[in-house]
Amino acid sequence: MPKDNQNRLGAYLRSRREKLDPASVGLPPGRRRTPGLRREEVAQRAHISPVWYTWLEQGHGGAASADVLDRIAHALALTEVEREHLFLLGTGRPPEVSYDGDPPFDPRLQRQLDAMPFSPAIVRTATWDVLAWNHATAIVLGDYGRLPPGERNVLRMFFVNPQVRAMQADWGGMARAVVAGFRIDVARAGAEADVQPLVDELCARCPGFEALWQENDVRSFGGTIKRLNHPVLGSIGLEYASFAIEGRPDLAMVVHNPATASDYEAIQSLVRGALN
Repeated sequence: MPKDNQNRLGAYLRSRREKLDPASVGLPPGRRRTPGLRREEVAQRAHISPVWYTWLEQGHGGAASADVLDRIAHALALTEVEREHLFLLGTGRPPEVSYDGDPPFDPRLQRQLDAMPFSPAIVRTATWDVLAWNHATAIVLGDYGRLPPGERNVLRMFFVNPQVRAMQADWGGMARAVVAGFRIDVARAGAEADVQPLVDELCARCPGFEALWQENDVRSFGGTIKRLNHPVLGSIGLEYASFAIEGRPDLAMVVHNPATASDYEAIQSLVRGALN
């Protein structure tokens, strides 16, 4: 690691340590000549050598592994954004996505979804469980609110729900894209074991799914136009893309925008009619 990077990493660690309230991590205040935690307390919480942690703060520790940085982030009670910055300083790249099976949901994300009244949009986890959706999604694509929470999954809904399947203008192409996109998101999150029960279920229930899964294709899901044969609107096009959520690498916002002005007018009329 270049010396300048070591110095920046050391300065960042020192600043986080000095700003951390000992009581917030269960340590007694005691008599402290300086604010924050002592170096040896951080080292103990991170299960690393106090000498090496001191060297890291002083810019002499060399490159730390991702595992060590992760333990230091926990020891310093860093937020997701602070943890990402620590990894950028220490390794030159952000941390891998860590899958949380039950992530807390920020209500502000729901307000962001609701601010797009004519663009179906959802917030989903790395394993494609849907945490939130807007009214346009319920009207145009399908209402997740009618499903038990454990069944609100994009992959499951795509393959199991007959109405969703019937709307696909190109079922085969879209199914292949969905499976390949799901696979890469799960792999990035290291959540293969978590989704295996769902994969096994779909292999047993849905003709063709096992063959697609065995292809082992991966690709980004989004950035093109989805053609639908909507039961009310007829043929419509939706541009869809997935967006990262700042500070939450385990979540993504997927937005479907009407592809043309006529698509927009049709969806707008349907959504407004449903609200009346």
